[in-house]
Amino acid sequence: MKKLSRRKFIQASVALGAGSVLLPENVLAQGMILNAERESTVLKGKKVLYVYGGWDGHEPRQSVDIFVPWLRAEGAEVIVSDKLDTYADKELMESLDLIVQVVTMAKITQEQEKGLLEAVKAGCGFAGWHGGIGDSFRENTEYQFMVGGQWVAHPGGIIDYRVKITDHKDEVTRGLNDFDMHSEQYFVHVDPNVKVLATTTFTGEHSSWIDGCVVPVAWKKYYGTGRVFYSSLGHVMSDFNVLQALEIQKRGIRWAAESKYRPKEQWVSPVYK
Repeated sequence: MKKLSRRKFIQASVALGAGSVLLPENVLAQGMILNAERESTVLKGKKVLYVYGGWDGHEPRQSVDIFVPWLRAEGAEVIVSDKLDTYADKELMESLDLIVQVVTMAKITQEQEKGLLEAVKAGCGFAGWHGGIGDSFRENTEYQFMVGGQWVAHPGGIIDYRVKITDHKDEVTRGLNDFDMHSEQYFVHVDPNVKVLATTTFTGEHSSWIDGCVVPVAWKKYYGTGRVFYSSLGHVMSDFNVLQALEIQKRGIRWAAESKYRPKEQWVSPVYK
């Protein structure tokens, strides 16, 4: 895949936010129908903490150059940090509307984890993708409980696979069709009470015992009163050249950012296919 530049990302975001269609990317053919007017104002005035670090293979530094300008272009006040100690700043954490984290593996102290978990439980949104939140702090099970899942394998490494949109009514996936990826297909262990928005089906080519297994790709959930959004897409920034992957992530971030401002959605033990 070609590298996704900051300029291209923002141009795509502006065009999508305006409700237009990027014909070279066949967006119309893919069935991408956007609720552009409301989406373009969701992040305006929101206070966002963008935390990055951990394993360099997931391009945390590059993600800052891509996502932070977009967040700011949508009107968010963004604080960028490469230190987990930021989570221990109680005054800051209480002031936040949203945390976007891109930290694969790494270790977190008890004080740092407590600050993060308390903020989300009290209503701060939390959003991220791939290993940036789905494979962070492997020794911290309460953190995994908050996220709603944990990466355990990507059989075959970089492969071709398909993502199936399973919820066509939810605001994060409404109007999007199924699509193909060439990246890591994440096999994740999942909380049964997350609301699953998209799935992928594994073959037995690389691990015969999982042939036909259906695994969630994107979900939303709550931890306390805080909204949590996760997508397993985005191994590297160029994966967001697939505009459905990009749009799911953008919408998920917007959804999580409204934790403190919109009524709590209700669901219990949903069935996903």
